[in-house]
Amino acid sequence: MRELVMDTETTGLDPNDGHRLVEIGAVELVNHMPTGRTYHQYINPERPVPAEAYAVHGLDEAFLSGHPVFAQVVDAFLDFVGTDRMVIHNASFDMRFINAELGWLGRPPLPAAQALDTLDMARRRFPGSPASLDALCRRFGIDNSAREKHGALLDSEILAEVYLELIGGRQPDFALAGPGSRNQPTRSQTQWRPQPRPQPLPARLTDAERAAHDRFVAALGDTAVWTRYTGT
Repeated sequence: MRELVMDTETTGLDPNDGHRLVEIGAVELVNHMPTGRTYHQYINPERPVPAEAYAVHGLDEAFLSGHPVFAQVVDAFLDFVGTDRMVIHNASFDMRFINAELGWLGRPPLPAAQALDTLDMARRRFPGSPASLDALCRRFGIDNSAREKHGALLDSEILAEVYLELIGGRQPDFALAGPGSRNQPTRSQTQWRPQPRPQPLPARLTDAERAAHDRFVAALGDTAVWTRYTGT
């Protein structure tokens, strides 16, 4: 199973106000394991970058003007994504921008069902607790010290670790993997069987406790179920 853990950076909060994508990053997982393959692209938004957005991601107009516009990278982006699941934190935000950019080019939108929202996953798993990416890093002990500002590829790499923890750890289907999975048990693990103890464990009952139990069973009468096991 192939998944793309993805993040975007933008010039603002709403594409309906004319805001655009400025960066896309993604990390490829196969069977919940990173393959080392990534996608990363800075995008010229062809518009000013507000100070509020620059404070978040540190990408200004001078830097972005030297990069391609979305129309020049859309095919490579769609080829990388394909029809595979996109794992995104607060997926509705990123999908709204991606589909707005596609719509401005006359391209069909990516279906909402193709995205898996880790923000929703975290809120359902830890109701009432902070569910930001930084908060989840603290919860799972994931190092995000390099995250001085938001960056699409770095945030995708961090989110990949968070996602794997949300679904049960780095090898969530370790004992259930099918043929060909990277998570199959090794030969030594599948052949292991418990062996008899060389020395039986000593009894924990004292003689007084055993005698008290015998008296209790005798008081139950000859029809007591216990008599089937005690031989009386």
